[in-house]
Amino acid sequence: MEPEQTIPEQRKQEEVRPEPVSPEFPVANEPSAEPESVPESVPEAVPAPAVRPRRPGRTTLLIAAAAVLGALAGTATGYAVQYDREPTPLPPLAQRLAPSKTAPGVPGRTNTRTLNVHRWAKSDGDLRELLVKKPKGAKDFGAGKADWVPLVTYAADFDWPDRAFRHFANEDLRRVARVEWQERGEVFVVVELAQFNDTTQLAAADFAEQQQGYEEKDAGNDGKPLPGSGNGRVFVHDQPFRKAGYEPVYQGQAIARRGDVVMRVYYRNNTRPVSEKALMDLAKRQWERL
Repeated sequence: MEPEQTIPEQRKQEEVRPEPVSPEFPVANEPSAEPESVPESVPEAVPAPAVRPRRPGRTTLLIAAAAVLGALAGTATGYAVQYDREPTPLPPLAQRLAPSKTAPGVPGRTNTRTLNVHRWAKSDGDLRELLVKKPKGAKDFGAGKADWVPLVTYAADFDWPDRAFRHFANEDLRRVARVEWQERGEVFVVVELAQFNDTTQLAAADFAEQQQGYEEKDAGNDGKPLPGSGNGRVFVHDQPFRKAGYEPVYQGQAIARRGDVVMRVYYRNNTRPVSEKALMDLAKRQWERL
């Protein structure tokens, strides 16, 4: 009896099956399907939480919508109530307003400055008009009457004129006004007003503080405050200035600043010590004019 023809099929199925690989010859560079061993202590990976913010629930949206509707309804009710009421009359004025004193412009006398006088500072005008007046009986000395001082002339009064000229040019010195006089041939007075353009730096304040420091060393004392100025000081030198072949000269000086203007009052006497009271009174009068 011949065997059935199913044996070849069975052999075919058996040939399709992959033969197990011998553990003695592992396949290189092929990762195994399953790890050899998994430690029991390693926890399973937890997926990272989503970054998107939580959306408000339906209840929250309903509450917010109800709040908005309630505010609108209250506002509409308030307008309706006010609309039906009679307007409240305003109380009468306690006094009548004075008529306006504005006068029409006068040709030759009305200009931009007179119309806006409350917006102008005194130092914006002619500095020469702010200088003190010479006392009665005083005679002209030096330039005499109040006048402008060129930058070259002003720098020449300092120890190093060339440095002073460059300094004032860089510090943006705007203008200098000066008046000089003498009394009885023994008292010599010079009053100066130096104005700076304080646009990018406080040049006037720096200059006044610097000059006060120099004068303090020359005078041998820290001076006395100029009443009402807040920053001015009046110096009377302890010792006269001496030079061979000349009589001793007694000196005093007052330095103060108001805004962008530095005030300096030189007071010299070639006969006797400087009167502190006379220098202080002169400095007060000049300060009041600023």
